Amino acid sequence: MYDIELRSDTYTKPTPGMRRAIAEAEVGDDMVGEDPTVNRLEAQVAELLGKEAAVYACSGTQSNQMGVWVHCRPGDELLIEEHGHIGTYEAGAPAALSGVSVRKLPGVGGMLDVETLERHHRPSDIHFAPTKLLCLENSTNLGGGRTYPLERLQQLSEWARAHGMKVHLDGARLFNACFARGVSAADVAQYADTISICFSKGLGCPMGSILVGTSEDMQLARRARKLFGGALRQVGMMAASAVYALEHHVDRLAEDHANARLFAEMIADHPAVRIDVDAVETNLVFFHIDPAWGSDAALSNVLARRGVRIIPLGEGRVRVTTHLDVSRTEVEEAAKLILQCLSQPLASLEQAPTPSSTSYSAAR
Repeated sequence: MYDIELRSDTYTKPTPGMRRAIAEAEVGDDMVGEDPTVNRLEAQVAELLGKEAAVYACSGTQSNQMGVWVHCRPGDELLIEEHGHIGTYEAGAPAALSGVSVRKLPGVGGMLDVETLERHHRPSDIHFAPTKLLCLENSTNLGGGRTYPLERLQQLSEWARAHGMKVHLDGARLFNACFARGVSAADVAQYADTISICFSKGLGCPMGSILVGTSEDMQLARRARKLFGGALRQVGMMAASAVYALEHHVDRLAEDHANARLFAEMIADHPAVRIDVDAVETNLVFFHIDPAWGSDAALSNVLARRGVRIIPLGEGRVRVTTHLDVSRTEVEEAAKLILQCLSQPLASLEQAPTPSSTSYSAAR
């Protein structure tokens, strides 16, 4: 049996060095601003992004929703690409927490462009919800792990501000996007008013996210965090994991990107696979399987029985995610297993006993 976790980079576990940093962290009461490790992290990230201040949060959803609350009032609306996390995977939080409606717009690769915004822009009218916020995602999730060129971010930012809107960037995997484009976090952040970064994905922390922006906006964000149940106390232990990740896990994202590309190239020529290898920019790989072979859910089940875990998304689409707990060898083995499975009738795989693997466990 294999043991290869490719569902998400949220499945990463703290490294030994990160565990030591957590255990040795200096802590205080963050609710009153007295946790020194949190204060260090917030100052570090604000400087890294070229912003004035930051607020540590429990999760990416919480930091995103803090951003929505900062920029909008009940009855306002935000614009977002139709697959964006804030509008799709955050449980209706803009409406539930801030009274803000979400208008989803079509995009390519999870990304918007000015032409699309122009087509869907509504004039100021009492019949329409005031549009106050443009939400962007970089890198995209369901869009395929794609990343915005800086030129387009600039165009979108200028358009939003010309129409009286603020810009919030869901940068859950911001450092992946920066590495893919060869730019700095500050290069990207200059085009957004608030930026959310998640530490529990590619950076490998057990929890935590952060919101960055102006000092004034972060004062409001801290109030939103309290309102949303995020009154944190001795959270310096978790903040220490984020400090450690920023110092040790950012540059190594290159390995995840290389492994994702390798995986895509290995499966690309199989007749039952449809994939755009050139679209693999970061650590996310999306591909479709031929319905004549079977469904994405069936492939997921077959692989899970053999110890390789992927995410089926429906309609034949599959997501694979590389991360710091998956080696190059494991990526190669997973790709080979997928090719082997797709080369056999699904019925025979479902009926066969689950195979064992001795050589692979030794390689680990």
